[in-house]
Amino acid sequence: MLRLNKIVLAACVSLSALYGAASAQDATVVAKVGDVEITQSELDLAIANLDPQLAQLPDEQKKVAALSGAIDVKLLAANATADGLQDDPEYKRRLAFIAERELHNAFFKKNVVDAVTADEVKARYDKEIAALPKQEEVRARHILVKTEEEAKQIIADLDAGKDFIEIAKEKSTDPNKTEGGDLGYFTKGRMVPEFEEVAFALEKGAYTKTPVQTQFGFHVILLEDKRDAPPPAFEAVEQQVRQLVMRDKYLALIEKAKAEQTIEIVDEALRKGYEDANKAEQQPEQQ
Repeated sequence: MLRLNKIVLAACVSLSALYGAASAQDATVVAKVGDVEITQSELDLAIANLDPQLAQLPDEQKKVAALSGAIDVKLLAANATADGLQDDPEYKRRLAFIAERELHNAFFKKNVVDAVTADEVKARYDKEIAALPKQEEVRARHILVKTEEEAKQIIADLDAGKDFIEIAKEKSTDPNKTEGGDLGYFTKGRMVPEFEEVAFALEKGAYTKTPVQTQFGFHVILLEDKRDAPPPAFEAVEQQVRQLVMRDKYLALIEKAKAEQTIEIVDEALRKGYEDANKAEQQPEQQ
């Protein structure tokens, strides 16, 4: 079952994107349908609510698609009013639902989106980074050849004092041979198991004394460095952290509202599903 906090986080992303894209109140008239004006603000809302496929269009095409849709809405809305559909019970029911949803969104914007401060985001980043377990990473080079005999000869050349980087440039079949076989820093889980097991077991500055076979061929590995992996930079994860702060603010608002109201779910299956989802929300995330 999906955790509610994941659903809430997705909703926060969606709502914040919507308000970010269409929050300015621009009364500039961009089109008219009879005597009815379409303003830039309305066009912005139409763009923000485009079908996901149309939302992938280049900006100018997206604006045209949104304007076309807004004009169609104005045309048929006028006809619907002339037919008296504004008094239809089904229309009124849907309108009431949409009105409540928009009130929810407006409250969300005021008390969540606009309420998040830079200090809160930075503090949450510091908290998340402090909670991260230490993770070792290594920097290695390798020389990849097709046969075990070739790898053994390379090891003999290294034992004789030849330079690892020069041998890699000359004999490795890996595309990174031009960089002397440099693989950069990597953590566990990034390489195939046979390669990774040996690389992490080496001492800094040591190279493998026997060839390491993987699905790609035979490797000779040089370990250049070991260190704790640095945490992601604040700038790289700022938006994700902001979403976490927003989620927490939203959940706090919901919990407060629930405490102030009585919620009764009459349908037994729905009640059980709702209660199970809320119980799951209180449990730690499974990694």
